[in-house]
Amino acid sequence: MPALSLSAARNLALSAQGLLQPPAHTACKADVLAAIRRIGALQIDTINVVARSPYLALWSRLGAYDPAWLNELLAEGALFEYWSHAASFLPIEDYPYYRRFILNGRHWHRNKDWYPNHQEEVDAILTHVRQYGAVRSADFKRKDGKKGTWWDWKIEKDALEHWFTMGELMITRRDKFQRVYDLRERVLQGWDDSGVPTMEDTLCALTLKSIQCMGIARPAWVADYFRLPKEVVKATLKDLERRDLIRAIEVEGWAEPALVSTEQTALVQAAMDGTLQATCTTLLPPFDSLIWDRARTRQLFNFDFALECYLPAPKRIYGYYLLSILHRGELVGRLDAKANRQQGRFEVRTLYLEPAVKVDDELINSIAETLCRCANWHKTPWVVVQKTHPECLLPDLVQALETQSIEVAGG
Repeated sequence: MPALSLSAARNLALSAQGLLQPPAHTACKADVLAAIRRIGALQIDTINVVARSPYLALWSRLGAYDPAWLNELLAEGALFEYWSHAASFLPIEDYPYYRRFILNGRHWHRNKDWYPNHQEEVDAILTHVRQYGAVRSADFKRKDGKKGTWWDWKIEKDALEHWFTMGELMITRRDKFQRVYDLRERVLQGWDDSGVPTMEDTLCALTLKSIQCMGIARPAWVADYFRLPKEVVKATLKDLERRDLIRAIEVEGWAEPALVSTEQTALVQAAMDGTLQATCTTLLPPFDSLIWDRARTRQLFNFDFALECYLPAPKRIYGYYLLSILHRGELVGRLDAKANRQQGRFEVRTLYLEPAVKVDDELINSIAETLCRCANWHKTPWVVVQKTHPECLLPDLVQALETQSIEVAGG
């Protein structure tokens, strides 16, 4: 098989991620589940400067949809929450794999000494849930007078998260995005651990799924997608290739072959033939599965993306909450955004285009249309663009926005 061009490799990745072309129809609830199955894990983050990341990542792929559908799918048992690439919404059919991790003692919460040092308090929380039913962390008042942060939870929140990662509690639904915890046997009634796959089968399945979700993967990218152990993944890749479940393929400009799923051979051929054409323009949240691996994003799209929201303000280059701009197969820029819901205002503090990007009417109109679609879906229909780089983009972008049925301010 001849080598793939880099643009074909990008289109293959975008197709696998559901970002190659705009949505073909108005979204329904089934499309939300299909999108999560397609990407394998929908990362959760609580930052609410625009829309929270999982909701925005779905909008990037589906266009306007009802965010309530995500919680409905969780409450109905089509999804579950657990640690994957990070905290994630996951398709329920993948629960057996994560249950294997739990049974094998692979946990993500605290150090091994934490539970013995807090056993009485932590056990009391599990007993409380068993006796009184589902709870939120907010149901317990903090007793030490502190406000609490992500790094300094109250003991009840810590206990709930402990039992969640240990598999004794699951998330039955979300109440205003707050987790509601209940016993696993009440959330997943009738579950039987006898059907849990072996660790070997689990690692094979998730390694293969990583490649399928990415569409194409350099070997170094694979372990990060579901945060699998790197050394084990190296051996697993050799086994998958020996069994003809994955194949190596050359990509122009890459020193080593990439990997594709044999099951997706027709998709690979379509990319090679040029029949996969990227026509989508959208905005991606910083925790989107297309770009959550900084090395993969740089190598595949020549786009260096960092999570600046976790940096002190003086160290930020572009801004606090950055949305990447995907346009026709390329990551062409980023914008520092904020949604002021009370005022109905979608603020673009600064929009940055990559230095090599050609600015033309097609690009400007596509970005303007995308900003309007996002703002309207978010119910913040007044778009305010304060600055752009290059500066000459601002008047043309504001003019393009004014052609949309939306309120606009610029400068």
